[in-house]
Amino acid sequence: MNTHTTTADNAHPHKEKPATGLIPLPTTTARALATGGGALTVVSAFLAWTWTAAFPGDLTVYGYPGGLQWLVLITGALTTLFGLASYDIKGIRAITPGNADAATKYAALAAFTTTWYTVLAISVQLGGLANLDPGGWIAAIATLTALTGALALPFPRPHTYPIDPEDTGLEQFKHRIRNGTTVLRSAFAAEAPPTPRRLNSYLEILIIITALATGLLVFTYGIGTEYDELFIGFLISVGLGFAALAKAGLVAQISVYTARHRNITLIGAFLAAAAFPFTQSDDQYATIGVYILIFATVALGLNIVVGLAGLLDLGYVAFLGVGAYAASMVSGSPSSPFDIHLPFWGAILVGAAASLVFGVIIGAPTLRLRGDYLAIVTLGFGEIFRIVAMNSDGASGPDITNGSNGISSIPNLKILGFDFGIEHSIAGFTIGRFANYFFLMLLITLVVVLVFRRSGDSRIGRAWVAIREDETAALAMGINGFRVKLIAFALGASLAGLAGTVQAHVTYTVTPEQYQFANTVPPNSAFLLAAVVLGGMGTISGPLVGAALLYLIPNKLAFLGDYQLFAFGLALVLLMRFRPEGLIPNRRRQLEFHEAELAPGETPPPAVLSKTGA
Repeated sequence: MNTHTTTADNAHPHKEKPATGLIPLPTTTARALATGGGALTVVSAFLAWTWTAAFPGDLTVYGYPGGLQWLVLITGALTTLFGLASYDIKGIRAITPGNADAATKYAALAAFTTTWYTVLAISVQLGGLANLDPGGWIAAIATLTALTGALALPFPRPHTYPIDPEDTGLEQFKHRIRNGTTVLRSAFAAEAPPTPRRLNSYLEILIIITALATGLLVFTYGIGTEYDELFIGFLISVGLGFAALAKAGLVAQISVYTARHRNITLIGAFLAAAAFPFTQSDDQYATIGVYILIFATVALGLNIVVGLAGLLDLGYVAFLGVGAYAASMVSGSPSSPFDIHLPFWGAILVGAAASLVFGVIIGAPTLRLRGDYLAIVTLGFGEIFRIVAMNSDGASGPDITNGSNGISSIPNLKILGFDFGIEHSIAGFTIGRFANYFFLMLLITLVVVLVFRRSGDSRIGRAWVAIREDETAALAMGINGFRVKLIAFALGASLAGLAGTVQAHVTYTVTPEQYQFANTVPPNSAFLLAAVVLGGMGTISGPLVGAALLYLIPNKLAFLGDYQLFAFGLALVLLMRFRPEGLIPNRRRQLEFHEAELAPGETPPPAVLSKTGA
């Protein structure tokens, strides 16, 4: 009897495959093409791309980039730097503690996509490729050359399973797609960079400040994009450029430094945010900024309920509405049924307390439910709140909320004689109404961040995480699940009430239509939940970033009209497919989602056991 055994070499057949690129070119040639193409891309940004200024951004000037050319210049410079780093040049290699080749691929893809998008936009808007000047052609060829060289860079080839000749044509096609996807993912994959060595504390803090200043610059540029083509190019460049920085290991390195200096990072982040109004010439974008902060603060409160405690709340926006209505009724509005005008501190306490009470009232009878049942109940509460507010007009019900007209003419806040409704001059800068509320909302956001941080690190925070991970096991260990969940529900509701107080004074009017489950304009329950999941559940910065993106992107994509939500939803689906843990994930959740993920070059298991495999 013959016994067949599998040797160790056969168990890892991918080790026998040499590292090659997606395009069969010599490694030296590939590196030269990627680096040289990136350098030529930088040069092309200083040339004229079209002969007429009819295309936005005025790309007709020699020697000075304009509009989309700045994005091409930056992505081309990243491609060149990462390409030079792949040569292990002393000094430059330090900018890629991770994988220089993978970073070069993403940077080259960013430059190529942005450039060719610009070329196509020029051709479509001006009526053909004949409107391109030599600079546009040089940029297109340069980025194509850089991308070709980057894709030819070698990477560990994963082992793919052979096609069974007895399979049907469709099954063979699916098998080829799976093999191609595996190879493509390996081409852009990179191993986790090593933990950076500890530098001088002042140097690490300087790196953190530089990163925060860069973030402020990027956000200010994105929010100030003046035309649609520039914003789309900005999204392409930032998305792929960030991926390149992540593959280079720079994002992980900065994350280690921020973890070592958490307090400095927190203070620096809020100082950078406070500098935003001073970068604007008028109050236009401060309006977007204050609404983003309101949205982000409410999302951070929801993160306590969903991210820490694991309670799926689909009616959370109702707590924002309760706080807004309660504060507007005691702030001196002529539409209020109560002739009360409390100062701001009284109004904000009333708003937070009202939301807290409603959180306890709703949570007490419902938090014994789990999963989908709890989600349905909270969804019903959100709709009940909106309907009751709509019908409390004195005709269909008691005269409390003024029905669909809402509470209007809410006066501006005054704190210690400082009127938030008028312009003020600070150090020579004119600060408008929305900038005043931006600073106030920034302070409230700071309070919410501190509450989240302290509660998450406390004993009750660890109990929330235990409930989220396995409620049955947590109960068996002696945790009072009902009390712990009720505290999370009540705390999240009160934080939403704080934001609702400011929202009522910013918008002047509080109406039931502002607090729906789903709407094209945030905040609403669907967008709030998406902000938490998109940004990263259980983190502080995740919901803040997710809320900023979810408010800013729909605002800038208004030109899509009826296709706006379709494009936005498609982007969310793709993001959740390829990065389910969110943009800034909690380390534990990231490991859970990628527990079975393969390292570059490892052998994936077959999706279906073929006849040959059997």
